[in-house]
Amino acid sequence: MDRKGYRIGLIHATLNSVQPIHDAFSKHAPHVTLINFMDESLIFELNETGIITKSMIRRLIHLAEKAEASNVDGILFTCSSFTPFIPRISELFDIPMLSADYSMLERAVEIGQHIGVIATVEMAGPTTTRLLQSIADEKGKLIEIHTKIIPEAFIALQNGDRLTHDQLIQNEINELSVENDCIVLAQFSMVRALDTLETMVKPVLTSPEISVKSIVSKVSLKSNSNS
Repeated sequence: MDRKGYRIGLIHATLNSVQPIHDAFSKHAPHVTLINFMDESLIFELNETGIITKSMIRRLIHLAEKAEASNVDGILFTCSSFTPFIPRISELFDIPMLSADYSMLERAVEIGQHIGVIATVEMAGPTTTRLLQSIADEKGKLIEIHTKIIPEAFIALQNGDRLTHDQLIQNEINELSVENDCIVLAQFSMVRALDTLETMVKPVLTSPEISVKSIVSKVSLKSNSNS
């Protein structure tokens, strides 16, 4: 991985995404400087309405503008629910942008025909499912996706009940592992559940590590092309 001291802007819709991605950067790209930009009202509104509105997209663009004004070399969006809109947003900017989960989903399609998806935010489940199917269609691969959404886990985490959050996710991992080749955790905030998972029968894919490597690679390619 490129060792230059890049500045990466992280755009969050929930505080629960911050620690997992910071941990991943500390482990896989400690040379990178991180600058955080957040609008928690995005995830609250999304959970209440189940709809991504033009106003919400404008707020994401505003966060990206703030990141760009801070002279970052690249931007990583950490909320998977907004992934389908990131390509359109990226067209408005000249710096590399990436949605945190896209590279992970490509990896899931590579290694599995039967893929389990677990989400704790209502919109994240169908969004991840559609993206997986789209990636599979592009690659000409037939897949089956089994999606489980457990909003009570997100509520528990928001209320500080981390144990319940983790146990609910672990239970779904164990169930989906019976009939699937790999499991995808749709959100950054879910990664913590793996810390106390006793056994991992099938691969469980999470986006922090993969997205760190992907955004640094994109920034590096952009930097080298401008040299």
